[in-house]
Amino acid sequence: MTTIQRPDTLRRILDYSSRADPYPLYAELRRTPVARQEDGSYVISTYRELTGILHNPHLSSDVRNLAHPMPLYEERTTPSFINLDPPEHDRLRRLAMRHFGPPHTPGLVTGLEPALTATVSSLADGFAGKGQIDIVDDFAYPFPVTVICHVLGVPREDEPRFHVWVDAIVNSIDYDPKTDPKEKLDNGVQATKDLHQYLGGLLEQRHARPTDDLLSRLANDDGPDGRMTDDEIVSTAHLLLIAGHETTVNLITNGMLTLLRHPQVLQRLRNEPGLVVPLVEELLRYEPPVHIIPWRAAYSDITVADTVIPKGSQIMLMLASGSRDPNRFHDPDRFDPDRRDNEHLGFGSGIHLCFGGPLARRETQIALTELVRRLDRPRLVTDPPPYRRSPVLRGPIHLHVEQGGG
Repeated sequence: MTTIQRPDTLRRILDYSSRADPYPLYAELRRTPVARQEDGSYVISTYRELTGILHNPHLSSDVRNLAHPMPLYEERTTPSFINLDPPEHDRLRRLAMRHFGPPHTPGLVTGLEPALTATVSSLADGFAGKGQIDIVDDFAYPFPVTVICHVLGVPREDEPRFHVWVDAIVNSIDYDPKTDPKEKLDNGVQATKDLHQYLGGLLEQRHARPTDDLLSRLANDDGPDGRMTDDEIVSTAHLLLIAGHETTVNLITNGMLTLLRHPQVLQRLRNEPGLVVPLVEELLRYEPPVHIIPWRAAYSDITVADTVIPKGSQIMLMLASGSRDPNRFHDPDRFDPDRRDNEHLGFGSGIHLCFGGPLARRETQIALTELVRRLDRPRLVTDPPPYRRSPVLRGPIHLHVEQGGG
């Protein structure tokens, strides 16, 4: 099977000029489900092949298994479990899940609902009397940040400090040495060190004076798998702090943008609040917060769609492309909250299925329900809005909306 593809297709997807609408380029990618790139890496873009390889034990999430080392945005001795393979991945994920969801703490998300609702309501109160608001700065960013700080036990007043670090880390995730200045990577590495030092200081406090937050529980729990080391706890907290708000900010913002582009669905949600559950699932398919998993490695030779991917090859997984694959989803470019059989890839699949997915879902459901209820005749100021630089974690950096008036 021929795997060579137009060399500029991926390049155009990664280029910022395509950020507002990469979907036509994804359709171009899907003509070659498994495509070898000029640098020897492979891009997988179709639903069947993506789901297959996400469940393939020969796919490694540990980039140290790449045949050709590449610059990493994390330079630390203890990677977070998202960047590890079994059995270490499984052990650390089990230890974290004991305190983050079913089966050991099934009431975590439902127990947070009063706080989620109160936070959303307080933020929406700030819309009153404003002719124009920024959905990102005024709502979609502060909401999940407040939640994850509460869950982890990070003081909310420290948010301005780690906001700078998180931005630098996220900007370095998709670092490309061929096109990006080294400063982008260096900033991410330094921000990682600063964030780890900060989290390490909080962890020391929790060892001495435990509270009821997640850091304390990780620091003082002896379960059947033993206890995490301090380095493992810091790496886990790093992962949760970033993943716990960056993806949710994008999901809420992408959701509001989509609703404003589909006013009939917005009105329907206002009249039928129960619609929000399937609507969020459709958003995860149609406008997901994570578009690409850029760094995976082949443990050994892997055959995908009759293409042999050699051991050590870098593999890029185009999740958002798979969720728009017409061979899997009927009329995939149509936003349809009534869609059935919606097994999207918005939270990935396999052993690395999004750890915080249940919380992100509920946050987005509550957020969008309150937004459509509280905004007065909202209208987009700019369409498309300005987007974040990253093609990996894709979403508007601002979403200005006018309300009231004519």
